[in-house]
Amino acid sequence: MITDANLPAGAARALRSTTAVRERAQQLLARARAGESDGFSVNDGALALAASTVAELTRARFPDGGIPYHSRWRHFEAGGMDRAGQLDALLGPVNAAARARAQIDLALVSVLLDAGAGPQWMYHEAASGQGFARSEGLGVASFHAFISGLFSSDPAQPLQVDAAGLGALTAAQLGVAFQVSDDNPLVGLEGRAALLRRLGAVLSAQPSAFGATGRPGGLFDTLTAHGAGTVAAHDILVLLLDTLSGIWPAQNAIADQALGDCWPHPAVVGEGLTAGWVPFHKLSQWLTYSLLEPFQWAGVRVTGLDGLTGLPEYRNGGLLIDAGVLRPLPADWDTRPWQAGDAFIVEWRALTVALLDELAPLVRTELGVSAEQMPLACVLEGGTWATGRLLAQRLRDGLPPLNIVSDGTVF
Repeated sequence: MITDANLPAGAARALRSTTAVRERAQQLLARARAGESDGFSVNDGALALAASTVAELTRARFPDGGIPYHSRWRHFEAGGMDRAGQLDALLGPVNAAARARAQIDLALVSVLLDAGAGPQWMYHEAASGQGFARSEGLGVASFHAFISGLFSSDPAQPLQVDAAGLGALTAAQLGVAFQVSDDNPLVGLEGRAALLRRLGAVLSAQPSAFGATGRPGGLFDTLTAHGAGTVAAHDILVLLLDTLSGIWPAQNAIADQALGDCWPHPAVVGEGLTAGWVPFHKLSQWLTYSLLEPFQWAGVRVTGLDGLTGLPEYRNGGLLIDAGVLRPLPADWDTRPWQAGDAFIVEWRALTVALLDELAPLVRTELGVSAEQMPLACVLEGGTWATGRLLAQRLRDGLPPLNIVSDGTVF
């Protein structure tokens, strides 16, 4: 019988959901727990200690219990600077929708630029006199690139991102904005610029979603059409996945359907053409987390926050290795270079998703809070991401446990 899963478009659509992300991740976790994995063994006894460590750091970071979402807006606060407030001041007296469009424009390009920077790169901010590395540095650099008008084609409207501005962007221009030099190299510079140019083409091709000029902020109008005052987090994600699929690396595809952050693993069972594929959509989910606040600041209620998954990247995944929950099995796991599509890395990311779902309620129990009080977005921020970074700093001077070759579009 012909089903959606037997057709390329239907298979791609089936993989664009967090239900699929969780189901495939749980498959691989059950396999590892059964001792059937060549990549990892799972030490369930270490989960409680990992949760206690995360809870301890969460209390230290947020002693009043006011834990914000894990989002790009935290990086805009690096060094104690209120850059969201700076953007508000620059925008001036505009209405809530116009403000939200600008915030979404900024968040979208900044998230797409937020892949591993490498250990040598740093951004020096003239206004604060501070230097920032890694995710904070990328966030601060992208903020200043945005307010300078780098992503806008209209000099009279610098505080926006539009399709023409992105389409004209060169790696050299991005390198200048990010202070890249021989002494300050940024991993994947060409890949980042190419990703933004592809974004420009996709925005231009979909005026119904992004408006005549192709602004990411058009998502606000699309999702709040007809005066909708409530938006589901998963609906934001699905719209991003449906409209932005064309920006991702073309090798991850079923026929002519681009899949994005979705990778093959030989042990994964699925229906029809979805068999063997493990979806993650890490950057799209990170973007969704980062759009929650612009919608809420504009007075839109966002529901179903835990419909999103934990983010399968090297801080959360590193936490599980460094806390002893996951034990890599290959003899050279910590010395060899890995590619994003290697089955070992795909499995590590899947186990990260599944185990974060198990870790989150343990953290809440340690803190004495409910899921409503501390959704997964806050567990990550409190949280697992920060603990992963802390353990990496203690053990390897901040480096992740695995050496992953990055082109700037996944990690």
